[in-house]
Amino acid sequence: MRNKSRRSLTIPSLIIAFMKTSFRFLIGCALLPFMAFAQQMDTSYVVVKDSMQEVVVHSFHNQQPWVEVAGAVAVLNSERLQQIGTTSLLPALNTVAGVRMEERSPGSIRLAMRGSLLRSPFGVRNLKVYWNSLPLTDGGGNTYLNLVDAMQISSVEIVKGPAASMYGAGTGGLLLLTTQHPYSVTTTATNTYQASLNWGSFGGMQAAFSWNHQAKNNSHQLMASHQQSDGYRQQSALSKDHLTWTGSFQKPRQQWNFLVLATRLQYQTPGGITLAQMEQNPKQARQAAGGFPSATTQQTGVINQTILGGIHQRFNINKNSSTVVALVFSHTDFRNPFITNYELRDETNAGINAQYIYQNKWRKLGIKWVSGGEWLGNRAKIENDGNRQGRRDTVQFIDRVNSMQWFLFSQVQLKYGRWQAQLGVSANNQAYQYKRLTDGSTGFTNKQTQLVAMPRFSMGYAFHKTIQWYGVVSKGFSPPSLAEIKPASQLFNTDLQPEFGLNWEMGLKGELLQPRLHFGLNVYRCTLQQAIVGRNNPDGSQYFVNAGSTRQNGLELTLQYQLIHNPISIFQSITLLESYTYQPYRFNEYQQANNIYSGNKVTGIPEQSNASGLQVAFKKGFFVHVSYQYTGKIPLTDANDVYAKDYHLLQTKIGWVGKFRSHSLQLFLGGDNLLNETYSLGNDINAAGKRYYNPAPTINGYGRVVCNW
Repeated sequence: MRNKSRRSLTIPSLIIAFMKTSFRFLIGCALLPFMAFAQQMDTSYVVVKDSMQEVVVHSFHNQQPWVEVAGAVAVLNSERLQQIGTTSLLPALNTVAGVRMEERSPGSIRLAMRGSLLRSPFGVRNLKVYWNSLPLTDGGGNTYLNLVDAMQISSVEIVKGPAASMYGAGTGGLLLLTTQHPYSVTTTATNTYQASLNWGSFGGMQAAFSWNHQAKNNSHQLMASHQQSDGYRQQSALSKDHLTWTGSFQKPRQQWNFLVLATRLQYQTPGGITLAQMEQNPKQARQAAGGFPSATTQQTGVINQTILGGIHQRFNINKNSSTVVALVFSHTDFRNPFITNYELRDETNAGINAQYIYQNKWRKLGIKWVSGGEWLGNRAKIENDGNRQGRRDTVQFIDRVNSMQWFLFSQVQLKYGRWQAQLGVSANNQAYQYKRLTDGSTGFTNKQTQLVAMPRFSMGYAFHKTIQWYGVVSKGFSPPSLAEIKPASQLFNTDLQPEFGLNWEMGLKGELLQPRLHFGLNVYRCTLQQAIVGRNNPDGSQYFVNAGSTRQNGLELTLQYQLIHNPISIFQSITLLESYTYQPYRFNEYQQANNIYSGNKVTGIPEQSNASGLQVAFKKGFFVHVSYQYTGKIPLTDANDVYAKDYHLLQTKIGWVGKFRSHSLQLFLGGDNLLNETYSLGNDINAAGKRYYNPAPTINGYGRVVCNW
């Protein structure tokens, strides 16, 4: 069925969208206050560096400057993370066009790229995540991103859209997290220490201590932290204890990186409420209704205890060839008291990734060939008991589930003069085995996707050494995750099919004005077949269905302009930031029973959003960061009969970095939601009982003290 509400991405619509974002950018800048400070202290140690330094991209083994990479890749370096972020990656990630991170309550996060939120009522799905080249995504397609401590991440690289040629299944995108380990430039080893204390509204607090060791051939970091919060709403407290050891060893022809993590994360889940309840009291948790008890009565929440270890080796065979091997192993004890049950999961995960890399140059032709594969396995025992006011009751089901995904790939990259091309293909497979132990089953039931080949082709042309046009064609494949095959409704959904996507993309990126201006503009058209959509039972438990096809056309714009490049007066630098996202996504063919949703807006995706920022660094070591974010209204049902209203957020952060005696110090204070908006950061789409909303905190503040010695 076709109707007038179905719109394609036309030139007039792009012009209108660009005019709207320009208008909002001017409004955002008008709201940005300048704040200056002066103090007679030693400020020779300044960590606010030049924000326009060259950014290097490592995805697809490029190791090229950002401007030379033919694709929609965003990089948040350590300075950007430090200026914007605090104890969470959320503020920084939400400044990237096409990326949306939500937090329904402290610790309960979900991350989406280009609309992948459609199938993520909680957690991180349909995305691949790596930390120091080690896969964090497990064999069932789930990623416990909330176990990562943001203070340990020195850079984040984001690849938007299907990246199957080297990273396997997924139509949403790729997240690469890095903790850098610089070596000592001398033969003398050094040990440094850092202690930090963060505090905030609603009982927020985090204390951390780290030891850093640097030598000529090895580098280590050991960090321990404790975080807690009472939460803004009822039943939303958090407690997190975290211990991580990361490091690196190097020899003449090889380098070893390792990661060991132990985390105990406990957070409560308040649940969704109706619009009337949010307007009456946004702090309340889900109330009793329809014969079901409240979230407070059932003590709903999550307890996640995970131990993870991984090692990554790169070996240089000769000047042209090298190999990469990564091994990772983890164990998770997961508990989730819910409204209707108490779920326990005992998970064991293992993974291996291996690659062969060859690069050479013949006259003016450069070539790089990368081939390899990855295997991820998940073995889980899942027990569902009754929930009696937060305590386990009678056993309902006990299941054994084995999940496995693997892929093989080969990719070649050519560069000749101003032209470059990259062609890759991967063969992907996902398999599940499951049996219900409480039914006396002795054999496993198998579900396996057919072997699927996913190609990716990109081409770039440099008009100038700092300006490049690029085009990308890629096919994405995303099988249902374990949480979708076996959702909270307790039934295995053997009919759920993988979704497939064909993505066409074109963009222009570059640097101008020596290079004070960084810009990126790209448009894309992605058509998904068998798109997976979440739905809710009356008790609030989710299940998933294939929703026919969707048309996901979009535009992404990024600008970064340095108003002051050379220090003048009291200023070290002044930088303006802007990112804009336009996503007029539509269901192509979607019918559930007698309900026809073809032509409707895709559920849970705002059509427009933008983030504007101002960063000011002063000569005396003071700095100011102010950001303004706009999020358009969001359809909350497939029928598009309920919308979450649009909202505006204003945030600010002021601080000082310098030296006090022999210690380097960093001090800052910040404020969030300064316009005191009532909004939901994480909506429950298609929610039963119209419980769509998870209200975010009203105006709140935070601070941080960091000491290095």
